[in-house]
Amino acid sequence: MANVVVWSKAGCHYCKDVKDYLTEQNIVFQDIDVTEHDYLREVLQAKYGIRHVPVVEIGNIEKGTYQAVTEIGIEHLEKALLEKEEVK
Repeated sequence: MANVVVWSKAGCHYCKDVKDYLTEQNIVFQDIDVTEHDYLREVLQAKYGIRHVPVVEIGNIEKGTYQAVTEIGIEHLEKALLEKEEVK
């Protein structure tokens, strides 16, 4: 089973849409809230060259076999999840 990590912030409706979608699909995920934690945005900047959320990481982070969905829109998340059949 793959790990799913959602980087989000309070008040972000795109973030809420992502988390609602994952919940509806019965996909367990970890939420990393960057609200008022600029150092977490620095992590996103270092990893992906972006500071915005939501970012969804799918895979095995410890083994380095994961991909990040940085585009806004559920369709990008759906595509990435289809590529990782082991998520469910």
